[in-house]
Amino acid sequence: MDISNLIQTVLIYALPVVFAITVHEAAHGYVARHFGDNTAEAMGRVTLNPMKHIDPIGTILMPLMLYFATSGNFVFGYAKPVPVNFARLRNPKRDMIWVALAGPMSNFVQALLWTLVWALLQIFEIDEKFFREMAEGGIRVNLVMCVLNLFPLPPLDGGRVLAGLLPSGPAQTFLERIEPFGFFIVMGLIIARILDTIWMQPLMTIGYDFIKLLLSPLL
Repeated sequence: MDISNLIQTVLIYALPVVFAITVHEAAHGYVARHFGDNTAEAMGRVTLNPMKHIDPIGTILMPLMLYFATSGNFVFGYAKPVPVNFARLRNPKRDMIWVALAGPMSNFVQALLWTLVWALLQIFEIDEKFFREMAEGGIRVNLVMCVLNLFPLPPLDGGRVLAGLLPSGPAQTFLERIEPFGFFIVMGLIIARILDTIWMQPLMTIGYDFIKLLLSPLL
């Protein structure tokens, strides 16, 4: 493993990743507070302070170990989930959807902003490789977080959205039963590259195309 390449990669991705995680988690807490649950606020999680959201194992140790173990081909991590008491929401079933969507949507907005940064670098002819790669990394990281978290399996945000949309009954009970195993199922699908083929690649392409459409005058 080339240590210099690792350091360069960390420097390029550090700021986009910190912003992506921090805003994602804070967005969940902010929207939950808006709909009546102040659990996250009481625990100091409705904040842009990254130290409140970083998980030492999931955000730092696991990604580094996977980076070394796979020579940089596979990296995965997670932040500390924002606590939400869905029972305290004014309309739990409906509001759960908005709370869950807040995180992925915040990542899509950040991908849009990083694309704007990339476009401005081109417009003003700022030929600085480090900043260009940071902007490209910001787009990539945020689209990955957005698309991955929308996968309809709990405990991912998409699973919460699905639970809010499904009527009470066998389907919702099934979701509740598989939630404790959801993380391991997602990891298995990622390692087997099934999730990448059937979900990540198609939605990432749509995401890139939609951003290009929104910023077409600049791009």
